Amino acid sequence: MRLPPALVPLKHSLFRALWFANLAVYLGVWMTSTTAGWMMTSLSPNALMVSLVQAATVLPVFLFVLPAGAIADLVDKRKLLIGTQSWMLLSAAALTLITSAGGMTDWLLLGLIFSIGTGNAMNAPAWGTVLSESVPRADLVQAVALNGVGFNIARAVGPALGGFLLVLAGPTLTFGLNSVSYLAVISVLLFWRRPAQQSSGLPPEHLLGAMKAGIRFVRHTPTVLAAMARAAIYFISCSALWATLPLVVKHQLGLDAGAFGLLLGLMGAGGVTAGLMLPNVRAKFRRGQIVFYASLLSCGGMGLMAIATHWIMAAAAMLMFGVGWVMASSVSQASAQMAAPPWVRSRALSIYQLSFNLALVVGTFFWGWLATQYSLSLTLGSAAIIGTVTAVAARFFNIDSQEGIAGKPISALVTPVAEEVAPILAQVLTQTRGRVMESQHYRIDPDEKENFLAVMAELRDVRGRGGAVLWHLGEDISDPDHWVELWWVETWTDHLREESRHSDADRQIMARALAFHIDGAPPATRRFLAITPHRAHGAP
Repeated sequence: MRLPPALVPLKHSLFRALWFANLAVYLGVWMTSTTAGWMMTSLSPNALMVSLVQAATVLPVFLFVLPAGAIADLVDKRKLLIGTQSWMLLSAAALTLITSAGGMTDWLLLGLIFSIGTGNAMNAPAWGTVLSESVPRADLVQAVALNGVGFNIARAVGPALGGFLLVLAGPTLTFGLNSVSYLAVISVLLFWRRPAQQSSGLPPEHLLGAMKAGIRFVRHTPTVLAAMARAAIYFISCSALWATLPLVVKHQLGLDAGAFGLLLGLMGAGGVTAGLMLPNVRAKFRRGQIVFYASLLSCGGMGLMAIATHWIMAAAAMLMFGVGWVMASSVSQASAQMAAPPWVRSRALSIYQLSFNLALVVGTFFWGWLATQYSLSLTLGSAAIIGTVTAVAARFFNIDSQEGIAGKPISALVTPVAEEVAPILAQVLTQTRGRVMESQHYRIDPDEKENFLAVMAELRDVRGRGGAVLWHLGEDISDPDHWVELWWVETWTDHLREESRHSDADRQIMARALAFHIDGAPPATRRFLAITPHRAHGAP
């Protein structure tokens, strides 16, 4: 049977199995969140303690997501996911058993929620990049969107289902169902035969070095930085509705908790609609345009909610907001993922996740504070206006990266060859941890200076993505045609990793730089091991 375009990723058996298993987990998480928040009102009826339930869920992201991204790129993602899912299973089981035995306390509840949140933070980068392994690249954006659809289905159904089960059988049942949900993902992962990854033959990266390499990659990759900026700008403004919705429902609309759940469900329905619409939207608009129009749609929803006095108007506002939310978040995340090669994809995704979670937290606190100082309508109206203005300004950040760069074919250009390592230093290089300086010399036509400098600006980012910690370009003051490019990497092993880290687009940029060299011979390439000289004893 031919699937509609929105559901094409589900034709891939691995993605389909992971999607349905993860839907079960999402439902369990939302049921647990609802139950834990309600349970805290009995254990410690204090506004601060109740708010700490949400804080215990979010805090692990800021503490662990960066090392989690590095670990995901260094180890077998399948084994890591089995480990993180097992950790969450054990934490949820402990929550179930202690609650059943009547031994739960307020701080113990917070500790176990924090433990589940830690597992989720360690799981998120690897999970996000497994999507790229379970579908072809052409289906990745829609796969990310469908993941968002599953999340929104769970968000629409989970709280209501959790509340119903809480009334029906108490917190033990909802906690127990959450525990069982992790078994679904673990089962899929156990049966997944992930292809063996080809070894580079180099020593594995150390955790701290891998984290720094990931940060350097993101810093030198404009598309990932742009996706982070677009997401942060969107989430800071649009977090206003999350911060104020319960108060809007209760005080502005005069409705009860059932209506609150219904409005959340309508927002989830908007998210599902967005996921189904996305293939047709992507066929007509570029990624940057989709995020822009989705931002305007969400801001329109917030503006409508600011003046809503009837549930029908509020329902329309939530549908609009939900459509924009899923489109903007899915396309931004997919842009960041697609710009990162496999060796650093989890690290790039972890930094992206850290940025948008920080934006959500900052925005939620700010808009919540503003709502306590002024009216709810003023807060939502301000967020809608600010969000619209910043969405227009954010179009400056380009997330429509090109798959390749036009220019001469790489094979048609002469590639410089570095000198062989001297035998006396061969063993030293594998053992030393000193920095390595690399240099490449160019002789260019003075009339091409401005074009050469423009390409070298791109090459600086290429070197940074490959591992360079410093980069300089110098013009010979005695010979203006002669230029030297210098860059430093942390160790000799990092130098050996450079070649494997370069994408085809990176090699095209290097080839364009070499095309400016006008000498008949290839440009000279040198490598130097940094040595710290020691002063002789007694020397002045």
